[in-house]
Amino acid sequence: MNLPAIALRRHAVKAYDASKTLEAERVEELLALLRLSPSSVNSQPWHFVVAGSAEGKARVAKAAQGPYAYNLPKIANASHVIVLCVRTAMPDEHLQALLDREQHDGRFKDAEARAGQHKTRLSYVDLHRQQLDDLRPWMEKQVYLALGTLLLGAAAAGIDATPMEGFDIVALDAELGLAEQGYSSLVLVSLGYRSEQDFNARLPKSRLSAEQVFTRL
Repeated sequence: MNLPAIALRRHAVKAYDASKTLEAERVEELLALLRLSPSSVNSQPWHFVVAGSAEGKARVAKAAQGPYAYNLPKIANASHVIVLCVRTAMPDEHLQALLDREQHDGRFKDAEARAGQHKTRLSYVDLHRQQLDDLRPWMEKQVYLALGTLLLGAAAAGIDATPMEGFDIVALDAELGLAEQGYSSLVLVSLGYRSEQDFNARLPKSRLSAEQVFTRL
């Protein structure tokens, strides 16, 4: 696998072919990859809403009105759209659920190891919740790790994608009832296959030079 070639091919698709849909198997592979994304101290402060039907995409598209209308076709014509959500808080119930899941998956050799994991994770959460007072930005960083995982995974599978921050968060949170569940929408990702009208596919990728972005020690 040539990772730089995959990254070079990947681009933010500007127009999708509405006649092409992703196979269910491919969708499940991407969702499995998304679920396995890394996060600081395995905090997993996220939730993902998957819209694969016309009705589901129409609900997401309610957030692409007014100044965000330019993103409406990318939602409506894509095969699937995923709403990446971030927790609005880090409640004790979530921390306990993480610990229980790690126990279930065989991460601890004994009670001492379990207690140590909980103490370490809680120390990081409290660092951002109390000392640095940046819990929300810290949790958002974890969701963006998941975003990067999804985008690279989709590119490796030959699936086109478009990450979008241009949408009405308040409208989408209300439409999906996210606040009541303890989440807020953060970024959208459309998935599918680009159309011939995707002008961005014909443009060369542009990044700063290696000399500008790397310092080798």
